[in-house]
Amino acid sequence: MGQLICSKGKGVIQKMNIVQQIPALVLVLALCASQAHGQTAPSATEIAGYNELQAAAHSGDVSEINRLISAGANLEQTDGNGRTAMHIAAFASHDEVVMALARAGSDPNRLDNGRYDIITIAAVANDAEMVRSAVKAGGSAKNITSVYDGTALIAAAHLGHWESVEVLIAAGAPLDHVNNLGWTALIEAVVLGDGGPRHVQTARLLVEAGADRSITDRNGNTPLDLARMRGYTEIIRMLML
Repeated sequence: MGQLICSKGKGVIQKMNIVQQIPALVLVLALCASQAHGQTAPSATEIAGYNELQAAAHSGDVSEINRLISAGANLEQTDGNGRTAMHIAAFASHDEVVMALARAGSDPNRLDNGRYDIITIAAVANDAEMVRSAVKAGGSAKNITSVYDGTALIAAAHLGHWESVEVLIAAGAPLDHVNNLGWTALIEAVVLGDGGPRHVQTARLLVEAGADRSITDRNGNTPLDLARMRGYTEIIRMLML
């Protein structure tokens, strides 16, 4: 996700005047420098070294998962990035595996080394069905995740993943959580969005759910101020209603 922040951040800077660019450039450089902390899916090398449970989670073999559970497999054993079998299944979009592991007692709220839980993993992938499964499995949409002290809702809003935003709102995600960048989900939908249909719909869902439009960024700008700076006509119109 760090790379996505970098690319979108650079686009944001191009739309600002020189006075606005200076603080924004500092922020984008900081985000790019920390992109190694972004969400990391299992690599081919990691997958090749997986134990039986982890390999079955990656491949989506529910029968094998159930056999290994019955045999007493360690559900919380992690790979080199702190991913449990449940994290691995979430990355691979295997809903039935996540549910089987949850029924057996695996922790749906555990964070990997990048501080991601299965709900945030699914939200970043815009895997709305997995977000639903993660909630059913006992995952909390209120978890504070990532090195940015954010939430799955903020991550989804940043990317314009309105389908996942809709599920997360219904699951009780905190609408007005402020991450350590000083941004809410609504602010991220503007400052890291492109003003297009997906980010417009994301912002609309947040506002209709009751997100606070008066919360400002660290420079005192409201979401409406930020949309005006970028010329995001549809978001401006929606925020003014």
